[in-house]
Amino acid sequence: MPTANPKDIFKRLDEHAQAIHSTKITDLFAADPSRFDKFSRSSDDLLYDFSKNKLTEETLELLLELARAANVEAKRDAMFAGEHINTTEDRAVLHTALRNQSENPVLVDGKDVMPDINEVLVNMGDFAEGIRSGEITGHSGEKITDVVNIGIGGSDLGPVMTTLALAPYHDGPNLHYVSNLDGAHIADTLEKLNPAKTLFIIASKTFTTIETMTNAATARRWIAKHNGEEAVGAHFAAVSTALEKVAAFGISEERVFGFWDWVGGRYSIWSAIGLPLMIAIGPDAFSDFLGGAHAMDNHFRTTPIEDNIPFLMGLIGVWHRNVLGYDTRAVLPYDQRLARFPAYLQQLDMESNGKSVTKDGIAVETQTGPIVWGEPGTNGQHAFYQLIHQGTSIIPCEFLVAANSHEEDLQVHHNLLLANCLAQSEALLRGRSLEEVEDKFRKDGKSEEEIAKLAPQKVFPGNRPSTTLLYDRLDPFTLGRLIASYEHRVFVEGAIWNINSYDQWGVELGKELATQLLPMVEGSQSAANKDSSTQGLLKYLKKARSL
Repeated sequence: MPTANPKDIFKRLDEHAQAIHSTKITDLFAADPSRFDKFSRSSDDLLYDFSKNKLTEETLELLLELARAANVEAKRDAMFAGEHINTTEDRAVLHTALRNQSENPVLVDGKDVMPDINEVLVNMGDFAEGIRSGEITGHSGEKITDVVNIGIGGSDLGPVMTTLALAPYHDGPNLHYVSNLDGAHIADTLEKLNPAKTLFIIASKTFTTIETMTNAATARRWIAKHNGEEAVGAHFAAVSTALEKVAAFGISEERVFGFWDWVGGRYSIWSAIGLPLMIAIGPDAFSDFLGGAHAMDNHFRTTPIEDNIPFLMGLIGVWHRNVLGYDTRAVLPYDQRLARFPAYLQQLDMESNGKSVTKDGIAVETQTGPIVWGEPGTNGQHAFYQLIHQGTSIIPCEFLVAANSHEEDLQVHHNLLLANCLAQSEALLRGRSLEEVEDKFRKDGKSEEEIAKLAPQKVFPGNRPSTTLLYDRLDPFTLGRLIASYEHRVFVEGAIWNINSYDQWGVELGKELATQLLPMVEGSQSAANKDSSTQGLLKYLKKARSL
């Protein structure tokens, strides 16, 4: 049972934040030489350092009390038990079952789903190995050299991000991804490919997603034009449950890989949506990827919450969002192969927790999901770090970096990368005072007039929060563990806010309006019932397209 009312604990957190308002993070380090040890946690080689945040032992105790008051542990156990925690769609939430590598059953409505999951994994593995080995060929018998995944949202972001992240393990065919409805995306992709050696994977659970099916139809016409209509079946596979629609498209059932309604799109990389990744890195490495996520699932499920990395990530996120009032968080991987990780987390976090209504159907009384954004270091240092260091908004930063790189003969690069990553978190912590700037200028021989003019421009306020996730090397196991950490962080935050993190009704209205607007764009229907702005835009389009 909850130990207290979450509202009361939020009030105490607000009072506590006021009490430490004038305290700087550097003061906390100065007062406690063991601060790093107290405010960092590890799981195997994964280290989570949250010591550079404005929080004390009292802060942490209050946040842990908040988690208990919000019954987060019981909600976590309900998720793993297959209860229908997606209340608006009356579904279980069991992406964790997709990477369950134990002998334990996972029940959904009384049925063990593990046999079905394992069957799909075996079928995926057989198909992936067939493509990789050349046993499964194109229609003319030529080996498949290029695979194009056509999807959108979670059916695209997950495979794109993970394929890039695991490039050192990519020993299969070339992978390409098409998601945008803009015809330029598929046109530019097809231009580089040989139709006799290309396989398309159409990723759409319902086989009705407008962006995906529009691109799929274009790909189908391309294959039929160059290889003949009879070749279509040999150059397509599908990740879908709509077998009749898939068959009508021309894809045989043995090339269809299904998944379940208890798997949300943004949590689906562990399912058959991960087929392109499996083709790229092979079934064994894909199993390691699942194994890393499973290890983090076990950590999240069994580790006491005061030592539980996803719990602490979520609680610090709530502290920043609800108590300190920070609107955004920056995800800053110092790993070029994690270039798409911030975009992946944008969907994971913002589609999950971008909600304004509680599970009880009433308006929330607190802020919910923050704006998530970021880019890899060190590129970001030459772009938006100016604002992070000297701007008027405080932006919590999350650094990710590997202790060791795959490029052993380029160690000088990695040493510089590590130095830059650590330097940024230290600079955010320490800043540089006006006095320090003036002293430096005097040592450099600047005049007092020059100092008075330039010194204020060189001040860094510091006292800006950051966390660092350090790991040995970015391999399949580690990537799986990182993704699962963020998935569970989203769960913790959503559980405290009492929102449903597993629906996404906010994407519906735009789709409906686009369907209405299509005949108006085509000129076959009047736009008289639209607002004057939309009418004006349609008139401009009509004129521009008639020139």
